[in-house]
Amino acid sequence: MRTSSNQQSGWRLQFKVLQAALAFVWQERGLLLTHCKLSLLLAGLFCAPLAAQSQSASPCASLAGFKIDGVELTGAAFVPAGTTIPPPYPGAVAIGPLPAHCRVNGVINRRHGVDGQEFGIGFALALPEPAAWNGDFMMQGGGGGNGTVAYPAGANYAGDKPALSRGFAVASTDTGHTAKTGAFDFTFMSDQQAYLDFAFLANAEVAGVAKQIIAAYYTKPAAYSYFVGCSTGGREGMILSQRYPTIFNGIVAGDPAMRTGLSNLAISQWIPVAYNQVAPKDASGKPQIEKFLTDGDRSLFMDALMKECDARDGVADGMISDPLGCNFDPAVLACKPGQADACIAPEKIIAIKKAFAGPKNAYGAQVYPGFLYDSGIATKGFVSGLLAMGPGGIFGPYTSATEIDVDQLALHASDPLVEPASTNLTTFFLDGGKLIFFHGDSDPWFSPLDTLGYYKSLAATNGGTDKVFESSRMFLVPGMAHCGGGPSLDNFDMLSAVVNWVEKGTAPDSVVATGKAFPGRSRPLCPYPKHAQYSGSGDTQDARNFQCQAPPHQ
Repeated sequence: MRTSSNQQSGWRLQFKVLQAALAFVWQERGLLLTHCKLSLLLAGLFCAPLAAQSQSASPCASLAGFKIDGVELTGAAFVPAGTTIPPPYPGAVAIGPLPAHCRVNGVINRRHGVDGQEFGIGFALALPEPAAWNGDFMMQGGGGGNGTVAYPAGANYAGDKPALSRGFAVASTDTGHTAKTGAFDFTFMSDQQAYLDFAFLANAEVAGVAKQIIAAYYTKPAAYSYFVGCSTGGREGMILSQRYPTIFNGIVAGDPAMRTGLSNLAISQWIPVAYNQVAPKDASGKPQIEKFLTDGDRSLFMDALMKECDARDGVADGMISDPLGCNFDPAVLACKPGQADACIAPEKIIAIKKAFAGPKNAYGAQVYPGFLYDSGIATKGFVSGLLAMGPGGIFGPYTSATEIDVDQLALHASDPLVEPASTNLTTFFLDGGKLIFFHGDSDPWFSPLDTLGYYKSLAATNGGTDKVFESSRMFLVPGMAHCGGGPSLDNFDMLSAVVNWVEKGTAPDSVVATGKAFPGRSRPLCPYPKHAQYSGSGDTQDARNFQCQAPPHQ
C-alpha cells in the first residue's frame, strides 16, 4: 500500500486491512538462520561490539526485537560503508562498494508443509542510515524459480548506482521457499501454499512487512514505493500492478516471464522440431540440432540481415534499432538450382522461417508470437540465440522429435494462478501508478512480441492508446538477449525513469543506454512505437545525436 503522507496510524490500519484480505495463516518455520548468523559475524568482524559502534548501529541492532504478528526477524546487522557484495553467480558482477546500512533478515509464515518440508517467505531489507535515506522504498524482483534471498542492493536496471547507494530502502525475497538444486528448481510447487506464495502472494506480503519496519526505523513511512524486476521479476511486477494496484507507485517490468508454458513450448518444442526435421542425424538417427546450421550459414545469414536492416536508423553500427520495420526475408538466401556457394539450403531456410514465425495449431492459429530477426540471434552463450541452439542449455535438453502435437501441448500450457494476464489497470493508473516495460529484441526465451502484444492490449481496457501512454511505456532493447547480454547496450537506468515519472511528472521520452558490447557508445532507448534515429550529424557513438522517431510502418 502507498504511504505518501506521514499519517502512520492510518498506514498501519491499511496494512491490517491487507492482512485480513489475504487471510494469512502465520505458522512456525526456520529459514535464513545460518545467513543471519553469517551477517552478524561479518558485522562483528568489520565493526566494534554493539556498545562501541557508531550511533547508526544501535537503532539497527534494536530492530532484532521489533515485533510484527506472524513475522520472525532473524537478525539485524549493521553493515559498514565500503562493503562489496561478491558476484551471486558466474558471469555476474560484484555490487558495491555500498554505503553504510542496516540489513534486516526475516521470515514470514514459518511453517512445515508437504512431506514435512520447511517453508516460509524469507526476506531481507537494507536500510540506509537515517541521514542518507531519500524517503523512498524499492523492492527488487527475483529470477528463475526464486528460492534465494538476493542481497537487497537494488543494482539491476539502475544504471551505475544501485538503489541502496541512492538512499532507497531496498527489499528482496525468496518468495516462500529455498531452492535446493539451483535457480530453476520448481520442486516447491508440490506444496500448494508455497506455489501460491511464488505465484503472487509473497511480494505483496514482504512489501507490507518492509513498510512497517521502515516506518519504525525512520519514525515515518516511505513516501513512495517502487518495484523493479526482470524475467520472473518482470512477471512479478506485472502481477503487482494487476492484483495489488495500490502497493507500489512505480513498477519496472523487464523481459517478463509471462505465459511461460507457451514460451517453453516455443523454445523447447516448436523451434527444435523445425530444426530437427532437416538437421543431420547421429549414428542412432537422433537429430543433431547443434549442426543444423554451420558457422558459415550463420555468418551468411547475419551479414544479409544486417545489410538489410542495420542502417535503417541512419548509421550502420551493428544494431537494428527498428526491428519491427525490418522486412528481411531469409528466402533471399535460399540456394537456387545448381547454386552451391553464398547461399543456404532451401530446407534450412524453410525451417528458420517456421521457427521464427512461432507455434501454430492444427488450424493455423497463432499459439505464441514469433520472434524478431535481430542482431543477437546468432550469439552463443549461456542463453544462446535462436540460430545458435546447442544440444541442451538453460532449458535442459531440447526435444529430439521431428513432430509435435501443438494443440495438445498448448492445452495444458497455461496456469491462471501465475499468469499476469489481466489488462484492467484502472485502479493502478487512476492512483497515479506508472508502469514501464522493457524487452530485449534478441530474447530467445520470451518473445518481445508477446510483451508488446500485452502492452498494446492495455488500450482496450484503460481508455485507449493515448491514455495508456500517460501511465505506461514499452521500450525495446536492440540486440539484448534475456535481461542482458548479446550485442547490445544493456546498461540503462529504468529506476530513475520511473521515479522521475512518479515524483516529478516527467515521462520517459527516452532512456540512455550503454554497454560492454560497444565501449564508448551510447544510444537512446525509445518508447514504442518510436526508435532511435541518427540526426544526420555529429558523433554516431553519442546518444545526443539520435532522436526518437516514429517509423513510417506504424
